[in-house]
Amino acid sequence: MDDILSVKTLPEPLYRRFRSDRVRVHEENGVVTLTPVQEPHGDTWAALTRLRGILSDGRMSTESYMAQKQIDKELEG
Repeated sequence: MDDILSVKTLPEPLYRRFRSDRVRVHEENGVVTLTPVQEPHGDTWAALTRLRGILSDGRMSTESYMAQKQIDKELEG
């Protein structure tokens, strides 16, 4: 299982090397790998507002469902 850490928790020489705010920490056979975690592009609030609009009538059409799945995919990065 991997952990996600803020790069600010890393020692300064490592912290400077990352262009993201978070890193994935993976350990396998005693080897630790740090991988930058890319933040989702776009505005999260805008995505949530679109989602609220999709669900506002209490029903979800196929088109709305597909739109929500696309939003979810974008938020996952």
